[in-house]
Amino acid sequence: MNGVTGRMGYRQHLVRSILAIRDAGGVELPSGDRIQVEPVLVGRNAEKLQELARRHDVEDWTTDLDAALADESATVYFDAQVTSERKGAILRAIAAGKHIYTEKPIAETVGDGQEMVDAAVASGVINGVVHDKLYLPGLVKLKRLIDSGFFGTILSVRGEFGYWVFEGDVQPAQRPSWNYRAEDGGGMVLDMFCHWNYVLENLFGAVESVTARAVTHIPTRWDEQGREYRATADDAAYAIFELEGGVIAQVNSSWAVRVDRGELVEFQVDGTRGSAVAGLFGCRIQPAVSTPKPVWNPDLPTEEDFRSQWAQIPDNTEFGNGFRAQWEQFLLDVYAGRPHAYDFAAGVRGLQLVEAGLRSSSERRSVDLTEVATPPADQASTERLRATEPVA
Repeated sequence: MNGVTGRMGYRQHLVRSILAIRDAGGVELPSGDRIQVEPVLVGRNAEKLQELARRHDVEDWTTDLDAALADESATVYFDAQVTSERKGAILRAIAAGKHIYTEKPIAETVGDGQEMVDAAVASGVINGVVHDKLYLPGLVKLKRLIDSGFFGTILSVRGEFGYWVFEGDVQPAQRPSWNYRAEDGGGMVLDMFCHWNYVLENLFGAVESVTARAVTHIPTRWDEQGREYRATADDAAYAIFELEGGVIAQVNSSWAVRVDRGELVEFQVDGTRGSAVAGLFGCRIQPAVSTPKPVWNPDLPTEEDFRSQWAQIPDNTEFGNGFRAQWEQFLLDVYAGRPHAYDFAAGVRGLQLVEAGLRSSSERRSVDLTEVATPPADQASTERLRATEPVA
């Protein structure tokens, strides 16, 4: 497990997934047997690794990635490093014969991602990319509504994501500084369009075109040492995605917005027979038969409490941690020797949307996804498009 000293790698992947699986006795197989797991912690900071190992009773840790990859007892390599370091480490792990599970984006460019796909296919290793939002209770409930035909014909999707990330001068920033430097693999489009691609294609349909505007609202930030730096990556993106079947999806993503919604991310889905608003955990619905009939009247204050007219879907089941759920599915796939549903190719499709979105922003036009065809591996050095001018 490479990169677990970072917040996401530590909290979600190490503690709440792998260590939770280990402490529960492993992943249960249909036969009743269990797949046991034991992590090997890898990173650059020996002091942090040693402390994590001590705190969580982990025997093996190292700052030598090649030594860890040479350990034949460790059959899976997981990567949660900064994006700019991911491709090289994963290619080394593939060459060592490891099955690969990785955070996204899997690389910085479509070409780099395709090189990783080709290497994984050639070696025959099972490969997977984290698709955590599909396992969230709110989106699981939303998927059930879609599968049941609740919406009738789906017309549109509207997504709102984000929160205020402090600049770092007065209040410490709650995200790493590299997230705001394009040269280190940062940026809202690169980070979140990979998420939106798999959410949209698995729930509503593949993205066919995108119109986007990527901006840097806050041009100056302060890093973990209190040093001022120029933000070279986009910190917000406003996009319209056209999906197969005619569904229109609008998604706003921003680290420079103050939250006035129930959850940090929410998706409203409107259909001919009903609508729903799904977040991380909750999902509220309003079927056609209970839809109110408001009348626009700017001369009188609105007396209707519109939010009270929606009904919350009950849990009906116990929802576990979404990251752990996908880890368990990946480990079952590795054990069975079968492909993982969300593989490197899915990660490349996310990068295609990233590059289409950045091109749309740069060229101020709608970009068809066919314009970002997957290049051969020898074009992996194609320079990323960027739109980083500050916007007041």
